[in-house]
Amino acid sequence: MAPMKLSALWAVAAIAAVFEVMALVVTQDAAVRATSPWQADPYAVVVSFALLAVPTLDLALIVRLPAWRAPGGADRAQQTARAAGALLAVIGCALATGWAAVIVRGSAPAPLVAGLAVLSVLAVGGGAALWWQRAPRGPARGWRHDWLGDIPLLGRWFPGLAPRVRAHATALFAVLSLVAAAGVVGAQTVGDGWTDPVLIGWALVVETAVLFSCCVVANAVAGFVARPARSRAAGVTESAVVAFASGLAAVTALRDPLWTAVTGAPVTTVPTLVGLTVGAGLVAAAATAAVQMWRTAA
Repeated sequence: MAPMKLSALWAVAAIAAVFEVMALVVTQDAAVRATSPWQADPYAVVVSFALLAVPTLDLALIVRLPAWRAPGGADRAQQTARAAGALLAVIGCALATGWAAVIVRGSAPAPLVAGLAVLSVLAVGGGAALWWQRAPRGPARGWRHDWLGDIPLLGRWFPGLAPRVRAHATALFAVLSLVAAAGVVGAQTVGDGWTDPVLIGWALVVETAVLFSCCVVANAVAGFVARPARSRAAGVTESAVVAFASGLAAVTALRDPLWTAVTGAPVTTVPTLVGLTVGAGLVAAAATAAVQMWRTAA
């Protein structure tokens, strides 16, 4: 791919780094957070997700770019551009959420609005550069190379590790998601003083399901790990888990407006929270599994 394309990818990586720094300031600095219009749900759910997803994708992007001219250039170009596009999409969703919070609230501190405007301009510019310098479309299912192949030390020091990771990618996604979720929920438990084991368990399920789904979707988009062909049952199960996480996250973010519309009052108890959100996730999972089974049987 042309050098200008590489420069566009580096620009996206830089934009993501700027976004992460500013997002950390507005969410972790107590004085700034107290004045931000997106400190509460449903806005906080999207921003919190972006805080985890953006640095992860950005780090993967930065690590791969030095291997730009190694064998497998066509696959690398398409996969890396897709990853950069996914990174900008996450940033765009977070920025759109921030603007929605400002509009709904009706006002916000001028520095926060200015920062939001600067990030929005950068994100639009990065997206335009990526689109303008895009490569011709190629098949997303015909890749012969993946991101693991661009880690030379992995093959040199652990020659059998990459094939094992590819063969057990789903299990790896699940373990990594659980470990990351445990860290997030543990920090939140300590920070917010949670003591209810049901609430802690529910939060662990939510975080694990969402992170696992992000791994699956991101891998399908950008081909981080080349996965072997899966059985019909495995494909249906994976799709159902992604749908479960999507339903769970959406209703978690919108729980108070939804419950208020039904009962006239927001969610105030843990059992109600668990029943509402997990129930929505199970409905989404069942519907997705039914549709997937019907499509694969046809």
